[in-house]
This record gives sequence, C-alpha cells and structure tokens, in this order.
Amino acid sequence: MMFDLAFIWAGLIAFAVLAYVILDGFDLGVGILFPLMPTEADKDLAMNTVAPVWDGNETWLVLGGGGLFAVFPLAYAVVMPALYVPIIVMLLALVFRGVAFEFRWRTRRGKFLWDISFFGGSVLAAFAQGLALGALVQGIAVSERAYAGGNWDWLTPFSLLTGVALVAGYALLGATWLVMKTDGPVRSIAHRLSLWTGAATLVLVGLVSLITPFLNPLYLERWFSFPNALFTVMVPAAILIAALVFLKGLRDNRDAWPFLSALALFVLSFIGLGISFYPYMVPPSLTIWDVAAPGSSLWFLLAGALVLVPMILAYTAYAYWVFRGKVDPEAGYH
Repeated sequence: MMFDLAFIWAGLIAFAVLAYVILDGFDLGVGILFPLMPTEADKDLAMNTVAPVWDGNETWLVLGGGGLFAVFPLAYAVVMPALYVPIIVMLLALVFRGVAFEFRWRTRRGKFLWDISFFGGSVLAAFAQGLALGALVQGIAVSERAYAGGNWDWLTPFSLLTGVALVAGYALLGATWLVMKTDGPVRSIAHRLSLWTGAATLVLVGLVSLITPFLNPLYLERWFSFPNALFTVMVPAAILIAALVFLKGLRDNRDAWPFLSALALFVLSFIGLGISFYPYMVPPSLTIWDVAAPGSSLWFLLAGALVLVPMILAYTAYAYWVFRGKVDPEAGYH
C-alpha cells in the first residue's frame, strides 16, 4: 500500500507543478513582454488581462512546494540546499512582481519603478525556475541521504540554457494569451510576438531535448531502449502537430488555438521530463519510495488533499469562467 500512496502523491505533486507552470507561466509571460507595449494604455490592458487570476495561479506553487515538504521530506531536504539561490531569487522576484500589481495603480510619479518591478520580477522568476529545473535534470549529488554538492553546482551552461528556454516559453504563453484576450493594437503586437517567441521556444526546447539524454546514462537508456524508444518518436511528432495548429490558428485568426497549442507544448515537454525522471524524485539517486513519508502520514495528508484539490480546481475554473472572453479596455482591475 505504501507503493500506491507514494505513487499517487508523486502524481499529485507533478500535477500541481504542471498546473503552476501552465497557469502562472502565461501571466509571467505577460510581464516579460510588458516593455514591448508601446503606450501606457496598452500596458494597462495587458496587465488587466491577468490581474483577476494571477494570485490564484500561484496557489499551485504553494501546493507543490508544501506538498513536497510534507509528503517527500527527504527530497525537500536534499533539493532545497542544492537550489537555495535560484529558489530565493524566484520568491523575491514573485514578491516584487506581486506588489507591482497593486502599487503601479496608486502612483503617477513612481509608476515607472513598478513597471520595472513587474517586468524584472517576471523575467527573474522565470529564469530562476529554469535554472532550478536545469540543475535538477542534470542531477543532484547525494551522499548518505544528504546533499553532497557545492553552493554553485546549480550554475552550469545547461542550467543557463534551460533558464533562457523557460523565459522564451513563458513569453510565448504570454503572447498567445494576449492574442486570445485582447483586440486592437495589443493583439496586433502579441500576434507578431507569438511567431518570434514560438520559433525561439521550439529551437531552445529542441536543444534542451537533444542535450538531456547525454547528461546521464539513465536518461539515454530510458529514451532509446525499447519500448520507450516509441515515445522518443511520439513526443516530437505531437510537438510538431501542436506547432502546425499554432501556425494555423495565427493565420486564420482563431485566437484561442495558439494559446492552447502553446499549452500543449508545455504539457508534452513535461511528459518527456517525467519519462526521463521516473521513478526518481531526486535523480539520479533517490526514488519516489526512498523519499516518501511514512504511510500513516501519506494517508492523513491524502484525506486533506481529496478535499482541498477539488476546491482549488473549482474556484480556479469559476474564476476563468467569470473573466472569459476579450478584456474591455475601458474596464479596469484598478
């Protein structure tokens, strides 16, 4: 039964992380693209597209991080010392970015400072998440169930590449979100940016995907041994289909298609990451079952999750339903 509970919780944590990436990803993307909006009215409209939902999106980050601490305490104890710097940078960036939502509406003289905070916080948060992802993928040194690496092991050419790739990917989500949620000049700018960010994301994801199998013999065997080699063909094929739908949506002015295609790209990349990692929670040393809490704790926490997670899903779905459709430039969050 311990096997089942640990596996279920690994799935819940993975779902929370994916939900955070695809939901908070587009509003971080709007912040990344913020300086490219030419007028104050355009900036206001771009921010208003995410203002009603951005704080709810970050609920999934709390669930993923808190769940990891409670359910896989050994993984938390190993991963956090390895990634202290990018995690702290990410959290500080999210704080500055969140404050900017409120303060930029309350001042005229200092508004440019909060614009910088919104943009800088978005870029730094995205880049720090990419650094942390890259460090985790390349492996964390473990000895006697504790972190055994140095303070700067997270900083490598590969982690820098994943950091840039995630910034580009979030910018793609932000651009396609603005295409879906706005009209007029902002939509026109976002439409052009979608093509550029889409091309950059595909190139960078391709580079990361080509390098990853050679970081660890485990990944190489996982991707190129039968029957897993079938996924090596299927995942890129699915990404190609998503790219074609993305281009058709932009060409035919089907405004929801590019955003949904960009989400599909992230989901497929996440599936590929899961194929590489499983069954390790801290590659290449600690499996899901090595780091899981006692069975009684898993049962107790699962009972709470069965109530909490549907509630979060329900209010998230309701919020997006209430604020569906194009955003009216005359209506404002402030």
